[in-house]
Amino acid sequence: MSDGYKIKHHGVNDTANTCNNPALSDVLEARLSRRGLLQGTGALGMAGLFTGTFTTLAEAAQGVGTLAAPKLGFAPVPFGFEDKVVVPAGYTAEVLYAWGDPVGIPGNMPAFKQDASNTAAEQEAQAGMHHDGMHYYPLPLGATGSKHGLLAINHEYTDDGLLHVNGMNGWNGDKVKKAQAAVGVSIVEVEATGKGWQVVRPSKYARRITANTPIAIGGPARGHDLMKTEADPQAVEILGTFQNCASGPTPWGTYLTCEENFDGVFANESGNLTDLEKRYGISPTGAGYKWAWEDFRFDLQLNPNEANRFGWVVEIDPFDPKAKPVKRTALGRIKHEGATTTIAANGHVVVYMGDDQRFEYIYKFVSKNKYDPKNRKANMQLLEEGTLYVARFDADGSGSWLPLVAGQNGLTADKGFANQGDVVIKARMAADIAGATKMDRPEWIAVNPRKAGEVYCTLTNNSDRGKEGKPGADAANPRNANLFGHIIRWQENAGDATSTGFKWDIFALAGRPDAAKQEHVGNIKGDAFGSPDGLKFDQLGVLWVQTDVSTSTVNMKEYKDMGNNQMLAVVPETGEFRRFLTGPNGCEITGLAFTPDNKTMFVNIQHPGEPADERNDPAKPLAISSWPDGPKAGRPRAATVVVRKLDGGVIGS
Repeated sequence: MSDGYKIKHHGVNDTANTCNNPALSDVLEARLSRRGLLQGTGALGMAGLFTGTFTTLAEAAQGVGTLAAPKLGFAPVPFGFEDKVVVPAGYTAEVLYAWGDPVGIPGNMPAFKQDASNTAAEQEAQAGMHHDGMHYYPLPLGATGSKHGLLAINHEYTDDGLLHVNGMNGWNGDKVKKAQAAVGVSIVEVEATGKGWQVVRPSKYARRITANTPIAIGGPARGHDLMKTEADPQAVEILGTFQNCASGPTPWGTYLTCEENFDGVFANESGNLTDLEKRYGISPTGAGYKWAWEDFRFDLQLNPNEANRFGWVVEIDPFDPKAKPVKRTALGRIKHEGATTTIAANGHVVVYMGDDQRFEYIYKFVSKNKYDPKNRKANMQLLEEGTLYVARFDADGSGSWLPLVAGQNGLTADKGFANQGDVVIKARMAADIAGATKMDRPEWIAVNPRKAGEVYCTLTNNSDRGKEGKPGADAANPRNANLFGHIIRWQENAGDATSTGFKWDIFALAGRPDAAKQEHVGNIKGDAFGSPDGLKFDQLGVLWVQTDVSTSTVNMKEYKDMGNNQMLAVVPETGEFRRFLTGPNGCEITGLAFTPDNKTMFVNIQHPGEPADERNDPAKPLAISSWPDGPKAGRPRAATVVVRKLDGGVIGS
């Protein structure tokens, strides 16, 4: 049974950001009231100032406009209320890889036991729980085929009510070890056969990376005093990665997995939290995972620096199962939702990142060195050095990337930033000082493949905006009590991803057309949705949006009759959203990958059957969902689903 803690969404409903950065609402009102634009329009009027002309700005930045936009050719599906995956007519969705399935490690392929009696050692060779970010890599390295490849898949967190035979009753070290084996990353080999897509077993590529896998420390935090522990006095190697949310591929064929709500597994029961612990959401008892009760590495009274070793982007080479992953600390320590990489026209690598908590920030990293398509070994070091920036969205529709560099923008030694290691370890605090804009939970970020420098970011929701003592609506976050979220986009100056300036607008305000309150209506053209989260462009320029309405809200309250979580497609040039997929009961739709020919789509179904308090009752595991194995199975399982068009055509066409 749940002990009252929120697991996945631990922290997102809290505000760890208490800095006094000015909200832009005051600036905006002063600027607009003189023109009478606030009277009778409210927040939706503010958003309208920045919509309608953005595509022209984007095209002007690079002289495009002649390429034909892609067209959606499927009939949208209705809101989903069934315990299954629903796709449009003419499509099929098949389960490929579910929690507990063997990864395919030669000589070590334990079968899943429906009563959850698999051991920790067996779980280390099986799919982890709660699939999230994902990417497809054609085989062999450098190939472009669409029938044979590797999937790298994140496993974000655990539901200990399902993971163990009797849940958290009789909590002990073995249960902690199994939980630690059920998070991290899977690397699986997959192939299209005459019987559809299948996982290749055994496979020389098959691999699990867990909370106890040795991982190197790279970048400016390597060797830093705040990273040193008794077990690692040189601060060069960390055990594990967990809370792996979204992800991103690199052009040189590696996988970036992102540590998000890491704070939930740590505890400091003394209650004497440091400013650094408070700023990253550490609480006395964590989020109820209880790892610290049995594994003292996670007890901050005994190991005060251990939490500093998480909250990073981790680079993994999926093609080499013996290669040690690396925490790329130059990209900063935040609650990383994802890491979206692009190559600027000048050859520098740019990585966009969101920090998923209320009133947190949007970041980007620009590499010091340039990408060389002929030198993979050199490219593997591109994320070691560079400049970290945080975004400021100004009320006039312009924006700036503020460098987070020791000695600049107030980041001085007397404020705790004596070197770049201090900056990246305390990235949130550095961004506070620099003057970043507080956003409504920045999540996935997508770069338009058809328009240089055009970038989109989902802002899932923030019901705290405008509450007493909290920042009010501003230009970039234009609604108080933002229950439905929005999608923001920006155009880097001159289409250059390394630029320090940009223009921005609100691409879409999510909501429902029949909402009782104006701030919940939104401005969606096409099918309604709320709480946008996953976001990815396919190769043709279609933008895919996945939702994460929490299980305490889905199909209830303001979301009543909107059904289960969903995925939609939109062509930016038309702005019309079409609902493409709905998921089973209690799930989130997250994680998305395509084969190069765009004829196969991989989608992750996370936490089917999750109850409102986010932990299942082990005595009633099928109370909400029996997907994907059916009512005779033992428990619901997160899984990767393969979506194809029955006629073999391009997805979405």
